[in-house]
Amino acid sequence: MYRHTRCHQRWHSGWCRVNAPWKVLGSGPLVGEFVVNGDKSVSHRSLLIGALCDGPVEVEGWGDSADTRATLEAVRALGVQIDDHGAGRLTVHGVGLTGLKPPVGAIDVQNAGTLMRLLSGILAMQPSGVFTLDGDASIRTRPMERVAGPLRAMGASIETTAGCPPVVVQGGQKLVGMEHVMEVSSAQVKSALLLAALRADGPTTVVEATATRDHTERMLRAAGATVHTTGGRVVINPVERLQLDKIEVPGDISSAAFLIVAATIIPESRIFLRSIGIGAGRTGVLDVLERMGARVALFNRRTTEAGEPVADLEIAHAELSATSIRPEEIPSLVDELPILALAGCVAHGRTRVRGADELRVKESDRLQSVRDALRSVGGHIEVKDDGWFIRGVPVRLRGGTVESHGDHRIAMLGAIAGLYSEQGVTIIDPDAINVSFPGFRPMIEAAIAVRRS
Repeated sequence: MYRHTRCHQRWHSGWCRVNAPWKVLGSGPLVGEFVVNGDKSVSHRSLLIGALCDGPVEVEGWGDSADTRATLEAVRALGVQIDDHGAGRLTVHGVGLTGLKPPVGAIDVQNAGTLMRLLSGILAMQPSGVFTLDGDASIRTRPMERVAGPLRAMGASIETTAGCPPVVVQGGQKLVGMEHVMEVSSAQVKSALLLAALRADGPTTVVEATATRDHTERMLRAAGATVHTTGGRVVINPVERLQLDKIEVPGDISSAAFLIVAATIIPESRIFLRSIGIGAGRTGVLDVLERMGARVALFNRRTTEAGEPVADLEIAHAELSATSIRPEEIPSLVDELPILALAGCVAHGRTRVRGADELRVKESDRLQSVRDALRSVGGHIEVKDDGWFIRGVPVRLRGGTVESHGDHRIAMLGAIAGLYSEQGVTIIDPDAINVSFPGFRPMIEAAIAVRRS
């Protein structure tokens, strides 16, 4: 049985830092057990919320990637000691709700949108200090008023640059509890408000039309905050302190989705994935794939100390049929839409995706970059308004070249397309994968080598 363990090298030592084009050839069956990286969303939050706790917090299974390392360095820059023991084990020496210290110069979030938005909420409730958040060229194009506007309504002092980063947050403001109706379904916006509300003068309510991932609520609840969720309303009360002994980070279902689709479309495949996070707002990809005919079994369900539900997964090859992905489903699978588009390209029938305009403000314009990537390898897909129209052809893709545009999910999409191609797929700028899943490339290369040995 093939087994690949997590990649735990440090970002600064470099993972596959060649960045030459990577050609992925068609593969036989994928068989065995695969271990994906620690969930990126939970990894970010383990450091940010751990920093706000009183005393040390042990983190296990932390997903080390470019994005999460940006969070680690940002938290350290704010005066928090973090001990890195290797193999995904960290100790965060929390300084309490008000113990963060302004660094000299701007905090560099690199390309981590989650860090930019959640940290804005945390800094808004600090008792003093001026904090500047900046990042790379890509992050400077990401919309920030969707966070800054509601924070200002709470009383925060936060300024954007033409609606985007750099962002300047002034601490020492009195924050008021309020009710905010979300205009955009975004767990990042919701989380920023919930974190700022920890030191508001009363309860804060966030109203969602469509439920989004709830990692922040679960972790805050485990740390002692009072958080209630009922009928699309999330209510949090201010707290005096947070305390959490241990955070176990589950496997990232967004990364797992690429392997799930690969095992589904490549004949005779059967793989196992251990300890995958299956929290609310994250399993839409499984719902859609099962609707298309995928064979995905969940077993050994359990809940971590920090409140995260996890399970082991078994995936076997299956013939897929087309489906429609509705706007209300998008928040629960927004990061998995690129690989679901590939599934649609090789399914029987016509797949329609609607309500996915949020993809235009990701690391690339994913509506367009997914379309370009899949058409370049033989897929039949068109951008239609806020989504795609896909004509499935249930045969291997032709193959070709995929330009990642520096987007990790487009690069991984190209690799899975290569596994199910006749001529192979060459990915331009494959190092983009390191943003979320540095172990992906060696895992795929090892799996191919095993099948050919």
